[in-house]
Amino acid sequence: MEKTYNPEQIEAKYRSLWEDKNLFSSNSNSTSENAYCIMLPPPNVTGSLHMGHAFQHTIMDVLTRYHRGKGEQTLWQPGTDHAGIATQMVIERQLAAQDMTRHDIGRDKFTHKIWDWKQQSGGTITSQMRRLGASVDWERERFTMDEGLSDAVHKVFIQLYNEDLIYRGKRLVNWDPVLHTAVSDLEVISTEEQGSLWHMRYPVSDSDEVVVVATTRPETMLGDSAVAVHSDDERYTHLIGQTIDLPLTGRKIPIIADDYVDMAFGTGCVKITPAHDFNDYEMGQRHNLEIINILTNDAKINDTVESDYIDMDRFEARKQIIKDLDEQNLLEKIEPHKLMVPRGDRTNAVIEPYLTDQWFVKVAPLAQPAIDAVKNGDIRFVPENWDKTYYNWMENIQDWCISRQIWWGHRIPAWYDSKGNIYVADSLEKAQQQAGEGVKLKQDEDVLDTWFSSALWPFSTLGWPEKTPELARFYPTNVLVTGFDIIFFWVARMIMFGLKFTGDVPFKDIYITGLIRDGQGQKMSKSKGNVLDPIDLIDGISLKDLLEKRTQGLMQPKMAEKITRQTKKEFPNGIDAFGTDALRFTFAALASFGRDIKFDLKRVEGYRNFCNKLWNASRFVLMKLEEETIDTNAKLSTADEWILSRLQDTKTKVEKHLGSYRLDLMSHELYEFVWDDYCGWYLEFSKSLLANETTKAGTQATLIKVLNEMVSLLHPIIPFITEEIFEQCNTILSKDKSSLMSEPYPEVDTQLISEKAEAEIKWLQTFVLGIRQIRAQMNISPNKVLNCFVQDFNAVDQTYLNNNTNILKSLSKMQTINKLSPNDEAPESATALVGEMKILIPLAGLIDKEQEIVRLNKEIEKLNQQKAQFESKLNNEKFVSSAPKEIVNTERTRLASTQNTITDLSTQLKKMNKL
Repeated sequence: MEKTYNPEQIEAKYRSLWEDKNLFSSNSNSTSENAYCIMLPPPNVTGSLHMGHAFQHTIMDVLTRYHRGKGEQTLWQPGTDHAGIATQMVIERQLAAQDMTRHDIGRDKFTHKIWDWKQQSGGTITSQMRRLGASVDWERERFTMDEGLSDAVHKVFIQLYNEDLIYRGKRLVNWDPVLHTAVSDLEVISTEEQGSLWHMRYPVSDSDEVVVVATTRPETMLGDSAVAVHSDDERYTHLIGQTIDLPLTGRKIPIIADDYVDMAFGTGCVKITPAHDFNDYEMGQRHNLEIINILTNDAKINDTVESDYIDMDRFEARKQIIKDLDEQNLLEKIEPHKLMVPRGDRTNAVIEPYLTDQWFVKVAPLAQPAIDAVKNGDIRFVPENWDKTYYNWMENIQDWCISRQIWWGHRIPAWYDSKGNIYVADSLEKAQQQAGEGVKLKQDEDVLDTWFSSALWPFSTLGWPEKTPELARFYPTNVLVTGFDIIFFWVARMIMFGLKFTGDVPFKDIYITGLIRDGQGQKMSKSKGNVLDPIDLIDGISLKDLLEKRTQGLMQPKMAEKITRQTKKEFPNGIDAFGTDALRFTFAALASFGRDIKFDLKRVEGYRNFCNKLWNASRFVLMKLEEETIDTNAKLSTADEWILSRLQDTKTKVEKHLGSYRLDLMSHELYEFVWDDYCGWYLEFSKSLLANETTKAGTQATLIKVLNEMVSLLHPIIPFITEEIFEQCNTILSKDKSSLMSEPYPEVDTQLISEKAEAEIKWLQTFVLGIRQIRAQMNISPNKVLNCFVQDFNAVDQTYLNNNTNILKSLSKMQTINKLSPNDEAPESATALVGEMKILIPLAGLIDKEQEIVRLNKEIEKLNQQKAQFESKLNNEKFVSSAPKEIVNTERTRLASTQNTITDLSTQLKKMNKL
């Protein structure tokens, strides 16, 4: 093996080897009756790998590699989503650079341009997945606009339409006035912003009374259809049934009673604008109010309103309306007001509730079977508490708007004649047959919401509606790994469509992962400048390049300056190259059931150190065994039996944690076994055992056996380094250089579990740790050779001592170990206990007692000063209340650590004074 672990070199080697040998293929020769399938949530074709992707892909790959190792026929189905709006924007930006729009070239040429872009530039994220080691079956890669998947989309749409579960109607939707299309709730980001609350006076018709209404969007008053009050509000009961002279419009609108109104909020009067507010729309339906749309599709005032505001942008109209109301003494007051503003995630434009003709899925009939599937246990949420969120949404589900006013996507298979009659079919020819010969038809211009095609993903990718062998073998799939933010938008819809069109659930388990946040617990975002790129963590990045990446595209110089300062403070030398395996181990170790997961680069650094430790340990073993004949039947020492027994315990726990999706606990068990049991103890034991001809052969066989199985256990988490070590082990064992991916995952061998060996080595470890504790407490150099006495030992102690004297001397740097009877007078010593047996280290000549007392007193005095500083900070109410929680908690942790150290040193000082 190379002396230094070089992840870049190893990763490049095995990425090519695995794919060249087609080792990810689902067409295995598995003899197992079991099949295992995971569907990759298809990332956007425009996208690149972000931390959330890398986290979830690591989880899926661990599960896939594990089940492949268990001999199951395994499919991890890859693919990408056509991402209608995002992809269209990419090409529209390209056209804009040439002073053109999509309308200049027409729909056909525009979609051809997108297909060309997809072929040339649409594979960024799949190449990055390869960098991460994702063992998906690349031969089965799918795209939501592939011909077969498009056929499935048409079939589903037509069937739902024929069953009256899809309809076209005029309803309120989220409207992006820049993109000129309806958008889903997931594409709307609501952020708290500072705004105003305008209080407007509405005159009551034929009276001197006015009612005051408050609104954050005064321009919508042009579309008001009513003013609502609560039926029990005594202030306004006399006005119910009367009308308002709506200012600036010349219209009269009714005053209605509705229990939805909160009497305690504002004035208790609410303006109702059914065409421009979702809650108002529902009230409008209840009271049969007029629905008046006042906006064009680019959010200008339309000609529905007879006023001077026509063609004004909504925000310009707002200013003018406020001015006009003020001039007419109809503006009561303006208050500062924080509000949640909905903005389009692509355009940052303020989203409008907008009344348009759209296509909808009637969801309620599909929802109940999907609810039942979770309630009866056919589908399980992991963690299980997410089922409550699912039920809450499904039991209050609204019809789903599935049409989008863009050109890229699955065009709606509906045609219209001149009278507006609709003909739904999978081709113009079939639509023409429905309409009759000679009837001129025009296809609907809209495309389907991207989530419509992705809702079919679990079965359309397996060949549905055809009854393919893959569909029979892999459906329903085993687990869906996804984030909580798309339970409604994707997960629920896959369940509904899966049950509807296949008669079975799409997956048995839904593993909901947490959200990766930065080390301070903040959500990663470009505006905060705290986004980490997984590829940068793998390859490393200079400070200069990191700054360029983080500030690129920022329009505000102050924001760029802030991000630059933060980045320089956090990464003064850029980011080191950690390698893929270290990053994957970090993700696995973080895969708890928490909703928010803090990502700290120190964790990645720690797992890079782990990879180095594993590499160096493997190199030590292989160098010791080079040109040696391995005797697998050799007699084993107690230490050999112990490490094999610990290995079985580790396997048992790993299986248990994988079965419950606790990859964090699985990672912890493997880390502890490798770092502590194998490297920390057994390799140290082996140095003495290899030097003894009686124990050498057994230790040689055990070293390579445990190393081989250890890398097999670790392989699903850190596949690259383990593959390289496995290849080197095969050389020692004179085996063919097959891939670790083709090896069976290690099984528990109960015959190797030895309570006897574990008890003896536990005794040995306690003895060694006792000596090390004495050295640390008494400030004795680790290289100083000691003499040792033992006293108050029993027969078991004596047996263990006889068996392990050489190892004890070697590990503890001891020259002699002498036994004292209970009546013997012990020399002036530092002591430790192994059970009831005393370990005595004579201190004569080892330390200068007076000098050590002086040193301890100085150290305690220094720590007391630090303690006082921490306490002063934490006793300052202003600091505790105004500083970020993370900083306050850090100070509390430092105080507790300092107090513990003072206690330990004080204990040592007392011991020293007694000597």
